[in-house]
Amino acid sequence: MNPEKWHPWTALLPSPVINNVATLGKLGYLGKAPGTNGSVAGVLLYTVVFFPLHPFFYLLMLALWIYLSIAFCGEAENRLFKRDPGEVILDEVVALPVCFLGLKGAIIAFGGWAWLILLAGFGLFRLFDIVKPFGIKKLQSLPGGLGVVVDDLAAGLATCVCLHVLVRLTASYFV
Repeated sequence: MNPEKWHPWTALLPSPVINNVATLGKLGYLGKAPGTNGSVAGVLLYTVVFFPLHPFFYLLMLALWIYLSIAFCGEAENRLFKRDPGEVILDEVVALPVCFLGLKGAIIAFGGWAWLILLAGFGLFRLFDIVKPFGIKKLQSLPGGLGVVVDDLAAGLATCVCLHVLVRLTASYFV
């Protein structure tokens, strides 16, 4: 099934709106590694929006963000006439909260060292997003916005697993 059929409403929005949302305005055009900019924005999104949420609302909000990201990234891909354009960074932003699934308790327990979990999540995500191990690269071949977003979500899940292992192994040093 064509993913564009899941969000026909994006065709009604003007190109500047689609492109500005998908690139986070000028942020997607800054520097040589716009994905890093999107990842920093994703960590900020997590800390401000997702961290305070109850787990049910966390997952509900994440599902909504993923849907919107797929819609906007797919439409931006069409309007920019590029496959998975580098300047489209909404996919990185939405994937970062995935990295920290189930880690709120650990972040609270680490107290003044909580920034280490956020930094490790950021670093691991960038590594997995760039290297694309474990078959993540194949996910990019999915059509439309699905291919743009799902590889980042997989990198986020790989990061999440690694963070859970790291927290278990290091908790006694920091808690």
